[in-house]
Amino acid sequence: MVYSGTLVTTGTATAMVTATGMGTELGRISDMLESTVDLETPLTKKLDEVSTYITIAISVISVVILAIGVKRALDIAIPLGNALKETLIFAIALAVGAIPEGLPAVVTIALAIGVQRMARRNAIIRKLPAVETLGSTTVICSDKTGTLTCNEMTVTELRTLQINCRISGNGYDPQGTFTIEGRNVVHLPEDIKDLLTKASLCNDATLHQDSTGWNITGDPTEAALLVAAAKAGISIENANTRFPRLDSIPFSSENQYMATLHGGAEKTIVLKGAPEVILSRCHVAGQATDDTQQIMTEINRMGTQGMRVLAMAGKQMDQAAPDTLSPDSVAQGFTFLGLIGMIDPPRIEAIEAIKACHQAGIEVKMITGDHRTTALAIGTEINLAGSGQVVTGVELATMDAATLQQTALTTNIFARVAPEHKLRLVRALQKERHIVAMTGDGVNDAPSLKQANIGVAMGITGTAVSKESADIVLADDNFASISAAVEEGRRVYDNLIKSLAFLLPTNLGLALILIYAIMFFPFDPVSKVLLLPMLPTQLLWINLVAAVALALPLAFEVKEPDIMHRPPRNPDAPLFTGFVIFRVVTVSLLMTAGTIVLFTMEYRQELSASIAEPLVLAKTQTMAVTFVIMFQIFYMIHCRSLKDSLLKIGFFSNPTVFWGIGVVLALQGLFVYLPLMQQVFNTAPLSLTEIGLTTAAAFIIFPAVSLEKWVRSLLRRSLKAGA
Repeated sequence: MVYSGTLVTTGTATAMVTATGMGTELGRISDMLESTVDLETPLTKKLDEVSTYITIAISVISVVILAIGVKRALDIAIPLGNALKETLIFAIALAVGAIPEGLPAVVTIALAIGVQRMARRNAIIRKLPAVETLGSTTVICSDKTGTLTCNEMTVTELRTLQINCRISGNGYDPQGTFTIEGRNVVHLPEDIKDLLTKASLCNDATLHQDSTGWNITGDPTEAALLVAAAKAGISIENANTRFPRLDSIPFSSENQYMATLHGGAEKTIVLKGAPEVILSRCHVAGQATDDTQQIMTEINRMGTQGMRVLAMAGKQMDQAAPDTLSPDSVAQGFTFLGLIGMIDPPRIEAIEAIKACHQAGIEVKMITGDHRTTALAIGTEINLAGSGQVVTGVELATMDAATLQQTALTTNIFARVAPEHKLRLVRALQKERHIVAMTGDGVNDAPSLKQANIGVAMGITGTAVSKESADIVLADDNFASISAAVEEGRRVYDNLIKSLAFLLPTNLGLALILIYAIMFFPFDPVSKVLLLPMLPTQLLWINLVAAVALALPLAFEVKEPDIMHRPPRNPDAPLFTGFVIFRVVTVSLLMTAGTIVLFTMEYRQELSASIAEPLVLAKTQTMAVTFVIMFQIFYMIHCRSLKDSLLKIGFFSNPTVFWGIGVVLALQGLFVYLPLMQQVFNTAPLSLTEIGLTTAAAFIIFPAVSLEKWVRSLLRRSLKAGA
């Protein structure tokens, strides 16, 4: 069967069309793409919930405050129309103060910063919310070839009738050591050198070095043989000079061997190919070699270790023999030279990345089209084998939904998997409330990439369709980049929570200040205007300018020390833990109390000094605003880590914090002293004594939060000791 979209590389053929359009294999994949859905991210869900709660709460409180304000105004004989007009302004100001208008900007910028960081770690983000979703990933389903492995065939074992030799090294760099019976060997036995020499002669690949490193031209399997010969110090050029090639029979899937004829002191035929094909030609006078059983045992052993096994054989020819090869000349009479076992080795960084994922409570599942034995061997090497269970795509296809879900949870290695099997696996894991990241590179991977919470396409080997369906593209096709992206995703989420834990007390505190003023502050008996600690325009200044300028530096905060040593957060868990809620309420109450007390004391003191009432009000309101700004600065420094002290994370580890503080202080200076700003916001200049007083009063938040962190640290240590 020839599928639509297949590329013909060699040969000719006549085909009969059996299906068109949506009836083709590409059409079926397209249909699967249509059946998948784009899922909401955990953060967007939680932010929607928080936004709903805040909107409902503010609406109810604003109506209640409006009613209270109108009643108080009517009690002092203010006409209903005027009472409604004045109090409505305060109710609107309350809504403005309580709503975190800067939150969308902070979230977007934090995600954008995460995108930049991930790009530097070879993970290109196509969809912004994917940055945060990575931080909550619970399962990563990864391809094997090129992602968990190097996609570079490497010879790891040579086996002759007498010697078993291991070779170290990865990729195409011809550096490695030879080990026989556990000992490193410098001078190789002659039969090993002969085996590698013959392998380099029966070969059409080339190995070369350039500015990018060692590269190959030709088949990776043949290139691996050249690399092994180079590791042994065999000069490929000298071998070709000593034994010039006279003729060859190229490898074909039908023959399953390659043969080359070489001149020199005597003519030699070298045969390379599938072990069973080569062994069938290694006999003399119709009798198979006595060592056939031993060789077959070794072939099976190497196969169970996930190796691709090639056999080598040679035959001496008379000088009078023709300088050409024919199928008859390679049919029999060969001497067995040895077996060559090669493997696509796991990426060293992938092994470390999988370990990091396990420490972070993230399950890693390998999905490959390889044979079960090869998949198990690689899975064992990268610590994914677990119980040793391997499930094939054929077995998945026969499972009912319940069995499939159980298998998806308990099995880490899936072999011979087709595109529809990947899609079923993703859906089965999602039904178990997992946040799934799925990798892929082909057109047929597109449905599962789109269905997954995080679709990860390969940037080097990936097709345009897979990249278009994915949320993330790996620039280096490396699993370690996924692990790095997860780490960055967790940092982004942590920093978002820090920003929210900073912003929300400010908004709640401003709302409480207005609520207290509307309920308890007096109306001016002459102007019939309610006395307020700060005007609505001043409240907007705090909410939109100062708060956002201080919240943004938190998006640049360094990662927490335990970021990859804690389990993924539960996607059903609320956005704010009980601790964060406690922190928000406590800080907002402190800010409210400090503002009310400072404003009341200064207002009474200034009035007693016989200063004009409008000037007194402007100055005390300016002090109240300055107090809130300084309070926010001290609190923001503590928000750099919600649970650890500044000494643990490093006081100067995030320089942008100090840039943010500098910007806010400069803006507040303009707010207080620039005449234009004084006219717009009705502020008054403050003396150094008044600035010092507001700063000293605002500093109360610093020891308060320090004490809270210390108490919680003691509780954590006692709980660990008790456990």
